Amino acid sequence: MAIDIKSLNHNQLNDLIQKAQARQQELEKEKVTRVREKVQALLKAEGISFEEVFGGGAAVRGKRRATGSVAPKYRNPADPEQTWSGRGKRPRWFNDALKAGKKEKDLAI
Repeated sequence: MAIDIKSLNHNQLNDLIQKAQARQQELEKEKVTRVREKVQALLKAEGISFEEVFGGGAAVRGKRRATGSVAPKYRNPADPEQTWSGRGKRPRWFNDALKAGKKEKDLAI
């Protein structure tokens, strides 16, 4: 089924492009469905679940991993309530202490 695209006008060409792109999307969905069915059949044949193989399953996809709080590494000698984990932007008190001649190891907990 060869189409002579030189004989098509602008609207016909745009219509053909849209139909071709729609068909590409259909083929991609069909491919994903076939692969999903193969994976499910293989898992069933082996007697294991998706969660056992991939941990957490499809419900976890797209969600960020929960990060816990990090223990502080540095403490402000002038105010022991102020601490810093060593991650992210340095706090003002940390920079001020370095400018005053202290070293990072002096501020370590």
